[in-house]
Amino acid sequence: MSTLFEQNILRPLADRLRPRNIADVVGQDNILAENAPLGRMLSSGKLSSFILWGPPGCGKTTIARLLAENTDMTFVPLSAVFSGVADLRKVFTEAEQRRKIGKGTLLFVDEIHRFNRSQQDAFLPYLEDGTVVLVGATTENPSFELNAALLSRCKVFVLNRLDNHALEMIIKRAEATLGKPLPVDEDAKTAIKAMADGDGRYLINMLEAIFATNIKKILTADQLHEIITRRAANYDKDREGHYNLISALHKSLRGSDPDAALYWCERMIEGGEDPTYILRRLTRFAVEDVGLADPNALTQAIAAWDAYERLGSPEGDLAIAQLVIFLATAPKSISVYKAHNMAKKIAKETGSLMPPMHILNAPTKMMKELGYSDGYIYDPDTEDGFSGQNYFPKEMNRTTFYRPFERGFEREIKKRLIYWNKLRIEKQEKKS
Repeated sequence: MSTLFEQNILRPLADRLRPRNIADVVGQDNILAENAPLGRMLSSGKLSSFILWGPPGCGKTTIARLLAENTDMTFVPLSAVFSGVADLRKVFTEAEQRRKIGKGTLLFVDEIHRFNRSQQDAFLPYLEDGTVVLVGATTENPSFELNAALLSRCKVFVLNRLDNHALEMIIKRAEATLGKPLPVDEDAKTAIKAMADGDGRYLINMLEAIFATNIKKILTADQLHEIITRRAANYDKDREGHYNLISALHKSLRGSDPDAALYWCERMIEGGEDPTYILRRLTRFAVEDVGLADPNALTQAIAAWDAYERLGSPEGDLAIAQLVIFLATAPKSISVYKAHNMAKKIAKETGSLMPPMHILNAPTKMMKELGYSDGYIYDPDTEDGFSGQNYFPKEMNRTTFYRPFERGFEREIKKRLIYWNKLRIEKQEKKS
């Protein structure tokens, strides 16, 4: 029971808006609804260990605390950032004592991916014998960050970033709790939700800052920026966000969508990604996905990279944007990529075969006597500029690796190859 003094203390808005039951949690019906995985687990009254994977501010801690309350378990929070093996031993010892009197322990570990392999292994015996029910929270992909042994003992539930509807519900609850409307116009409210970027905790902090000003007038979107600042983008350069965004950029380019490609590129730059990493990936795209459908793609990629290194940021960012648009609108072909992989495979299988004698140089008398270079025809000096000679090993059949598509410049290349193949057949028929 709280004292009168404690009741008079103005609690933070986040604490006052904290959900009191599972039904109050917004935006996570995919796992909390009655017919959803956690909803069914809660209905049964029996919890098993699981991992909550989701972005910041989506309700991971709140869900774990409410589950403990609804199943009459002792809620023990722990942060992997500030805890070590000694802290874990203490938690497990206390959990064993509770278990003797029939009381279960829900151990909530925030940022569980920060524990190293040995620390994660320390959980295993206590999960197996039921000493604790582990609820781990992480913003990182568990399949990359958690041990296979730990993952095999825990279900993984994916939480959503809060959508506009969920954010609107939080705003309405704040207004109801404080007994007054948020003093902003519709455009400003839209801006607030955009700045929250799916993070409920950040949204509540912004709302608290706005209400604390006690402004009597209605704020516009422009005036709003004088009170609050935009949150940093949820982007970690060496974790899953990094790979998700570069994948989105790559596939948007491949899908010939310059607008989407520009968007994902700017998201990476705004998130603090190293521009040279982006340029390296764009250069790879130029040779892997555009290839000879537009040979100028590689030239443009190298030129953009060179321009960025000369100009730096922000001026050089325009060179990156230009390259993104060029690659997105270029014809696409993976014929070079396919040819490379096929030739590489065959080369490994036939790596000991010698080239035919007529295409070997004969710098010494002995080599000439052995037949090196004998019968070689200098193609540029022939009537067609094409001799049709065999350049594969004698023991190997001629193999076609490069098969150009009917796209962009490869149309012209295909015409040449068809013409040369026709000449090759004609010359072979004359010999026979």
